[in-house]
Amino acid sequence: MNKVYESAVEALDGLLFDGMTMMAGGFGLCGIPENLIAAVHKAGTRDLTFISNNCGVDDFGLGILLGAKQIKKMVSSYVGENKEFERQYLAGELELEFNPQGTLAERIRAGGAGIPGFYTKTGVGTLIAEGKEHKEFGGETYIMETGLKADVSLVKAWKADTEGNLVFRKTARNFNPMMATAGKVTVVEVEELVEPGQIDPDHIHTPGIYVQRIIKGTFEKRIEQRTTRKRETA
Repeated sequence: MNKVYESAVEALDGLLFDGMTMMAGGFGLCGIPENLIAAVHKAGTRDLTFISNNCGVDDFGLGILLGAKQIKKMVSSYVGENKEFERQYLAGELELEFNPQGTLAERIRAGGAGIPGFYTKTGVGTLIAEGKEHKEFGGETYIMETGLKADVSLVKAWKADTEGNLVFRKTARNFNPMMATAGKVTVVEVEELVEPGQIDPDHIHTPGIYVQRIIKGTFEKRIEQRTTRKRETA
């Protein structure tokens, strides 16, 4: 089975439909599947539910889909870098399901592991707990959270072989590995594509069994917030 596609557009061909649920890896702008996000934008797919830690910035990452009104709902943890997100949410144009960051990560991991729900102390006594099942374990109160799955997971890896075995690099090893397991179809963009056997098996983070389609991308690698200090004068 050939998993390698020539472009992001080709890799998503036949997978996109209005109203679908997608996952997109990354943390801030680090490790985001920017080529695949751009291909979704080009396709014009609408009414999307996106499961992602955040929604990019106003003109990059998921922010371009938000600006084009292609996203109906976000399931997220942090959305503070996007003014258009704030505007749409406050105007009632965008649905938002907020999650504590660790809870979001565990919901995705659980979905990929076939676990429909789990209990956590995080959020007990807050708005997060409203409407959720409460249960006591060892005298402590926990709330139940459900696992998350997606029709398609968009993932960014550093290196892959043509069988789909993935290696993530540093901070990009955030939500990407667990999202790769939680999609009905997982599409991956990589910086480096090699032949089977060229990656040490001990270095593989995600086995190829979880990956259906791969592209070799080109990356802008923006800095989300550039902070510098003034140059000292002699």
